[in-house]
Amino acid sequence: MGESLSAEPILQVINVCKSFGGLQALTNVSFNVHEGEVFGIIGPNGSGKTTLINCITGFIKMDSGEVLYRGKEITNKAPNKIANLGVTRTFQIMRPYYSLPAFKNLVIPLFSPRARRTGGWRGGGKLGDRGTVSIDILEEIGFERDSFVPYKLASSLPTGYLKRLELARCLALRPDVILCDEVFSGLSMSEIASMVPLIEKLQMDGITLVMIEHRLRELFRVANRVMVLNFGEKLTEGIPEEVMQDEKVKQAYLGSEKLLDYTFEG
Repeated sequence: MGESLSAEPILQVINVCKSFGGLQALTNVSFNVHEGEVFGIIGPNGSGKTTLINCITGFIKMDSGEVLYRGKEITNKAPNKIANLGVTRTFQIMRPYYSLPAFKNLVIPLFSPRARRTGGWRGGGKLGDRGTVSIDILEEIGFERDSFVPYKLASSLPTGYLKRLELARCLALRPDVILCDEVFSGLSMSEIASMVPLIEKLQMDGITLVMIEHRLRELFRVANRVMVLNFGEKLTEGIPEEVMQDEKVKQAYLGSEKLLDYTFEG
């Protein structure tokens, strides 16, 4: 990714620590994310990636450390307050309202304080417009309007659509930052192929993305920089090509043989 990045970070994570009983899940993890950037977070299973996202977004309280958004502290604030500021997240295990049609999953966030304050998505803040705006958002991220998929119950949707629904619920809040937890996980190769351009479009639209991902090939296509976690500690950070040549990363993450298979084309 060749885009220039803003000088001031939009998100700062400073010395975050978190333990669960005797298990130290995160130890002094620090990094900055710049506005308009795609920042990847990778590491072996159990390295603390999702715990880190949960700390940043207020779903669990960190033991120590700070999180700053646009220079203001949001450490351990409630998730709804953080989302209201413009920092949203997806979940690896999707959390839609399964008993509602897909488009009505978006009507709910369109009633949020942030959506009301900003006039909704593309001017859809008026009460009568929210259903239409929901359909528009779903169509924007790949739901086929003509096939009535937006009107189907969320419980009937396959994984690919549920992943897109997670992103759509974030977009309904008109966020500045989206933290994505394994958006490529569980998708078929064709679904992944259609998801990558969507991530690229979100970045082009000015949204800053922080992505936890095991699908390295796809992540490296879109990421400006990557950070590697191992056993709750930061190993290294940099552009994907440099990070994956790091011997510590090769030893810690999946084994050097698999890492060497990855290319950086496109």
